[in-house]
Amino acid sequence: MNDWAEFRHFRYLLEIVRHAGFRAAAEALHTAQPNLSAQAKQFQEHSHVHLYRRIRDGRIELTDVGIAFRAIAEGLLDARDEAIAALVAIEHGEIQTLRFGCTSLIDQGLFHTCCQMHKEMMPACPILPTHGDMQQLEDELTSGEIDAALVTLPVHHRHLRVEVIRQERLVVCLRRDHELAAKPIFQPSDLEGNLTILYHPERHFHAHQRHREYLREIGIEVESYARATHPTELRELVRQGYGFALVREGSKIDEELITRPVSGVNWTVSIAIVYNRQQHPKTIPVLVRHLRRHLAASAKKSNLRTIAGSAHPEKEACKRPSGSEGKRPTQMSLLG
Repeated sequence: MNDWAEFRHFRYLLEIVRHAGFRAAAEALHTAQPNLSAQAKQFQEHSHVHLYRRIRDGRIELTDVGIAFRAIAEGLLDARDEAIAALVAIEHGEIQTLRFGCTSLIDQGLFHTCCQMHKEMMPACPILPTHGDMQQLEDELTSGEIDAALVTLPVHHRHLRVEVIRQERLVVCLRRDHELAAKPIFQPSDLEGNLTILYHPERHFHAHQRHREYLREIGIEVESYARATHPTELRELVRQGYGFALVREGSKIDEELITRPVSGVNWTVSIAIVYNRQQHPKTIPVLVRHLRRHLAASAKKSNLRTIAGSAHPEKEACKRPSGSEGKRPTQMSLLG
């Protein structure tokens, strides 16, 4: 445990790092320089890290750890301020409801997790979900009709704060019985004339344009295509044989479908919580931090299960249901 570390250590050391010296930092903190030096020495001795090297004229030179410390300390102090602001807002009864938006392109399980995490923080606070297209949600966020929204990027409105909580790779989804399904990794040329299913531009125009740009970068121009308004519709069009589509790696797909990565590309989609910079419930920044921590922990557990499964293939074989022999896996990692 690091119970010896207090917020004052991070605040003092952050000023030392920012000013690259003790004298200016002491002046900014309105404290004596010897006190500041004592705090810095105490922190480094307890943590066994070295944030700086003394040079001349009382100046210091940051180590690699010192450079990292600045970003880490700023995040920690921001979290402190956000936590206190949320508690004060709850105490004063400022948060009566949470009006939470979500686009149709977001996994509803993730949206449910966000709502549940806020309920754990404020059990008596009703949540009013709103589902809509990206433009609709942006308009409602800026006008104050909703408090926050779970969306896919990009978001261009300057009055909105964007907090990315997850990045997911895009892979190609196709029918299992397609002649190209035997290939473990696709070449860009394999998409020519086959990737003919996209989301409707009105669902999220800027995301649609970004996907088109991804394809142009590898020489693929999609002139005409089938349009889906929801991930379920997208997968159904693939299942019915209308062509290939881009989906998030790890998406739940039917037994008739498979996913494949594309060689030489790094296509991703970013998922974010977006809220008005000037007017938002003070619990939203706290929710963002809790959600990031939850997703990181879930990803770590998932990776450990994957490693354990690959280390004991005979155990996985015992778990495999009857009749699954010879079936290709439904997912393949881009890191393969």
